[in-house]
Amino acid sequence: MAAKKSKKPPGQARPARTKAKPKAPKRKRTPAVTAPPPPPIPLRQQLLVFGREGAQAFRQLLFVVVAIAALVGVALGVWSLRPTPGYASEGLTTGSPFDLTFKVENQSSWLELSNLSISCIVDHIRASGLPPTRVDAKDVRFPSPGTLTLQPGETATFTCPFRALIGHPINDDPDIVRRSEIYFHAEYDVPVLRSFRISDDSAHFSFDTRRLPPRWVIAKP
Repeated sequence: MAAKKSKKPPGQARPARTKAKPKAPKRKRTPAVTAPPPPPIPLRQQLLVFGREGAQAFRQLLFVVVAIAALVGVALGVWSLRPTPGYASEGLTTGSPFDLTFKVENQSSWLELSNLSISCIVDHIRASGLPPTRVDAKDVRFPSPGTLTLQPGETATFTCPFRALIGHPINDDPDIVRRSEIYFHAEYDVPVLRSFRISDDSAHFSFDTRRLPPRWVIAKP
């Protein structure tokens, strides 16, 4: 049987047909107009521009150099104010020059030497072949018991066990002290920044028998 066409219910309007919009006419592309090249800059004007840029770069470089020099100057000024130890020996009256008591003084007027430790070094003994040898100082006595600090201007005493370093009887060679040079090595905290340490080596000392009483003095170069 043939299928029956469905009838639309009465009163239902048919959808309106939309008209297609007319296509816009294609625009013709106009060729791009190239601008004429700018006229060349005169040589004098170029030199003026280069001069201004060079002067600006020079000012910037000069500012950097001055800033670095200022920082270095401040650092050197602060470093020059650091506390430094000075050393001296007592005069010999009896016994061996290697058994003398030494003094260490805080030469700073403002800062303390905190957590100070001292070592004694035999730098050389002429004609002995002994290499530089180091040993810790003994019998270190600070002004305030129980502390390792020297306030500005304070002095501590210590001895150096040089007999253990030389390795043979000193009394068998009385001239050995005249051929010896010693110095001291100190380590102490950086002021304010306690987590850092400063290392300081003293000048070299030799035994001067022309002084009365004889003692260790700074060796002449």
